[in-house]
Amino acid sequence: MSEENPAKDAAKLPATTVAEDRGETIGSMEPMLISETSRHYGNLVDLTVELTAQSTQLKSALPPGVVEALARLVRAMNCYYSNLIEGHDTHPIDIERAMQNDYSDDPKKRDLQKEARAHIEVQAWIDEGGLAGAESLSVGILEIHRRFGELLPEDLLKVENPDTGEVIQMTPGELRHRDVRVGRLIAVSPGALPRFMARFDQAYGRLGRASRILSAATAHHRLLWMHPFLDGNGRVARLMSYSILRDSLDTGGIWSIARGLARNEAEYKQHLMACDGPRRNDLDGRGNLSEEALASFAGFFLRTCIDQVAFMRGLVQPDKLRERILGWTKSQPDLPARSDALLEAVLYRGEVPRSEVAEILQMPDRTARRASSTLMERGILVSDGNRAPLKLAFPATLAHEWMPGLFPEKPKE
Repeated sequence: MSEENPAKDAAKLPATTVAEDRGETIGSMEPMLISETSRHYGNLVDLTVELTAQSTQLKSALPPGVVEALARLVRAMNCYYSNLIEGHDTHPIDIERAMQNDYSDDPKKRDLQKEARAHIEVQAWIDEGGLAGAESLSVGILEIHRRFGELLPEDLLKVENPDTGEVIQMTPGELRHRDVRVGRLIAVSPGALPRFMARFDQAYGRLGRASRILSAATAHHRLLWMHPFLDGNGRVARLMSYSILRDSLDTGGIWSIARGLARNEAEYKQHLMACDGPRRNDLDGRGNLSEEALASFAGFFLRTCIDQVAFMRGLVQPDKLRERILGWTKSQPDLPARSDALLEAVLYRGEVPRSEVAEILQMPDRTARRASSTLMERGILVSDGNRAPLKLAFPATLAHEWMPGLFPEKPKE
């Protein structure tokens, strides 16, 4: 992106539809980053170093097969908590059912299941490198919104104006073409959005590693401050931050900040509101908005990340994870004999070739195949094909026993 002419860069973005531009200057969104002269900068860099070390340690302690399985469960967790922040409570078990095309008969619950499935599919697309080819961060953001919106039920694409009651149809991946109010903030005029998105790309497009990790927080707020879409801005911002951290830290998708933000929702929203505020005094940076507030939010954001990495590390400590899974397995009378031995091998190695299953179970090949099929039908093991190795799954229905505290246990219906 050109750093000399953001207006020229803005032309690369889709045009808004008959959208008013009140001529706001892109400087009204500054600062985009925490300056090195800020008294908070050193502490924030220290937090990025700590987060990097802890995230690396978590992933390196697990076999690749377990990382892959855990990432699938974390998608459901991330979806659950991100939607919870928006007031939509769809339990991961119901999300898992939606991924298997098992929907509720209740229309509202079914719509929320489809919304959750949309979130999961977009995050899976991110995990598979879907954003790697995006020419800019803003283009990637538009694509996230488009993919998410195109999978939503029709009713969830309708946005009601709280002041007038007017119902507006949202177009996935399209910048808004009317004004919006977010709390006390009236977001920038819709016609100005392409210019502001171009400045967004300039600020966050080429950063060193520490600054890029920090930008998961600073870009998070500035995207919400612009409020580029009629709806879905919060989910898109959290998916964007997830993507930045996944890429910068090579997380493998096995942890997410969404759980921490949902558990500290009031503080999260208070920080976002504070970041909307103007510069307070001569010691508060040199931009239009408060650098102190942005630095405070960045610190909260990074500490929340570190807390979530520590939480996941506690859950997946090899000995404790093994003890919980094998203890549960031995307590299930309907599972095949020596299922614990097979699961222990998968836990230790990450995956087990099918040719070794009979030896591990100490039974004939045909009986061993039936046993592994039973474990796959229960969602405990998965495989990429009929001859592919067996890998561990983390079914949402067992998460409260295998991964206690990851999300609330689903109440009995």
